[in-house]
Amino acid sequence: MPMKRDPQNGGSNSDGSKSTTYCSHCYEVGQFKQPNMTITEMQQFVKEKMKELGFPGFIAGFFTNKIPQLERWQK
Repeated sequence: MPMKRDPQNGGSNSDGSKSTTYCSHCYEVGQFKQPNMTITEMQQFVKEKMKELGFPGFIAGFFTNKIPQLERWQK
């Protein structure tokens, strides 16, 4: 999620600071909210959130193609 659109301006790290890497929908107190979520599930989740924010479906789909390249999925 673009941090500019995150209502919390990012998730929270374990020390209470804001995460500049992960959004508040995914990350809280240094932990992923849904740690067992697959890449495919995350792509669907993000696509739906983007559509809720007013992005057209084809744009939301385009941006979710990059999810497998994000840091979370490299571990």
